[in-house]
Amino acid sequence: NDQLASRSLNQGTSTLDQQGTAERYDPAHLCNKKLMAATTMSDNKLRCALVYRLEAGPPVSATLLAKYDHASQYETHGGTSADTGTLYGGRDKNYADAVGMVVGNDPPGKAQEPGVLGGFKVVQSEVHQVVYGADTDGLCLAVITGLQYPSRVAIQMLVELYGQYSEQFGLQAKSATTNSLTKKSKPMLSTMCNKYDDLSNVDKASSLIGKVEEVKVQMQDNIAAMLKNTEQAESLAERSDALNEQASVFKKKSTDLRKQMRCKNLKMTLILVFLIVGILAIILVPLIMKAKNNK
Repeated sequence: NDQLASRSLNQGTSTLDQQGTAERYDPAHLCNKKLMAATTMSDNKLRCALVYRLEAGPPVSATLLAKYDHASQYETHGGTSADTGTLYGGRDKNYADAVGMVVGNDPPGKAQEPGVLGGFKVVQSEVHQVVYGADTDGLCLAVITGLQYPSRVAIQMLVELYGQYSEQFGLQAKSATTNSLTKKSKPMLSTMCNKYDDLSNVDKASSLIGKVEEVKVQMQDNIAAMLKNTEQAESLAERSDALNEQASVFKKKSTDLRKQMRCKNLKMTLILVFLIVGILAIILVPLIMKAKNNK
């Protein structure tokens, strides 16, 4: 099934241009406008799952059998009076009609054998993608995801969902009326969406990429911390050099001051010595002269 999905995907992939107009199917311009309304979809989130019954044309008509808005489980969109084309949450639930127009205007390719989902196609805009496929009986499954959600994982989900859905609701789907299987299908669609919402649980490549990103972030944090420590070390080295320079200046000044104090002390000592000698000379010289005269 995976090989068939990949082969069918390579054979038919439609891409909307940057202006949001559908080059391959101009009648779907309104559909694309609705699908482009949610600007938060350029991510790797799983948005919703839908089930259609395709009836041969021309043109091919797509009857909605069931839908599950998985995005409403984790997003809140209050909307405003101008939000007439919001895709998820709020008042507008026209995403199912929009996807139906996409499928009707660009039907999936033919499955190669009965009981197998195939003919997968991916319709992309700037922010989201619709992935869908059908079997030989016209049972069509589709999902809307963010643009970064891997289309191969979306196809893997559709193939797994088809195995369960065709077994439980295959006969009912052939004659069911519009939206009549939504309530019955909700547990199955909800379980499948919850399973594939976390890519790390269903896709080894995404899990590996996630681990690589974690290591990358950790390495970036380590490098940032190392650079910060280096800056701090350089700052400490600069401060240490400044302190050493100040210490050298202080030592030189203290040495000069010490020499000046020694010279000053020597001068004071010499002055005191001369002063004492002079005083003694003044006192003793007359006494000595008087003593000589008396003799």
